[in-house]
Amino acid sequence: MLSRRALLGAGLFAPTLAYAQGFPSRNLTIIVPFTPGASADGIARLVGEKLGEAFGKPVVVDNRAGGGGTIGLIALARSAPDGHTLGIGAPGALVINPHVPELAVNFKPLQELTPIAKLIDIPLVLVANPEAGFRTLAELIAQSKQRSGGISFGSTGTNSAQHLSVELLKKATGANLVHVPYRGSAPVMTDLLGGQIQMASVDLTGAAPHIKAGKVIPLAVTSAKRVEPAPEIPTIAESAVPDFEVTAWLGLLGPAGMDAAIVEQIAGHIQKAQSDAAYQARVKNLACVEGYLGPKDFAAFLERESNKMRALVQAG
Repeated sequence: MLSRRALLGAGLFAPTLAYAQGFPSRNLTIIVPFTPGASADGIARLVGEKLGEAFGKPVVVDNRAGGGGTIGLIALARSAPDGHTLGIGAPGALVINPHVPELAVNFKPLQELTPIAKLIDIPLVLVANPEAGFRTLAELIAQSKQRSGGISFGSTGTNSAQHLSVELLKKATGANLVHVPYRGSAPVMTDLLGGQIQMASVDLTGAAPHIKAGKVIPLAVTSAKRVEPAPEIPTIAESAVPDFEVTAWLGLLGPAGMDAAIVEQIAGHIQKAQSDAAYQARVKNLACVEGYLGPKDFAAFLERESNKMRALVQAG
């Protein structure tokens, strides 16, 4: 049997020792590029707790909303690539906005960030104010065509997955829906409940409590199939547009140039958490669906999604 000294000489224990000696050396921060109160914030705090337990260091959640999730990710890209600053990324900033000329900034997320793990999938839902005058997706589409000014809808930001899903619905059905962008699901829901907008496209996390309380009416989810957290809500595909599907998800990333061993260690702790019953219960309570991918698979996933969204945006 090889001795530990021989294995050390071969470098087989080097990553483990590097973890123990050099990382983490201080508190960790997770940048959330959205306002508190929605799926990104909830998942960041859950992941932060698990990483804090694993590393024995506090993890601080830093909400930096704006730019459809881009502002926080730019801050992440500019941080030191030592693993102490991480961030949550969503489709809009990572794989949609870079392909939209009017939204593209001097930021290339797939080149300037390090994929660590895909965390979860997020069901998206169209919800209406009860006083809006429509209670089904079909009624929404019909009434939007009849009203001279159309029907206003809120989303979490221009060219977010939430926004894009409604734009695709408009294109497929001819619905007259007027976009009102917000900086997260929480402010969207506030204005929807107050009647400032008539309909909203948001993550199910932000809408679920209001749906259960009967304060908003669920019209449809954007996924290909009904979702486990709310199986009673029909899909757009079965209600209006066959084969319709827009998915949302969240991933954990770091700045470009992170040490691969640290990336694997962080991802490993997140993967381990997936089997924890309490973790699973909290993901379900956030109305999210487990969708873990490790660093390499997440990187490949991002490339595929970016190519798909590029084609989708250019076609529009």
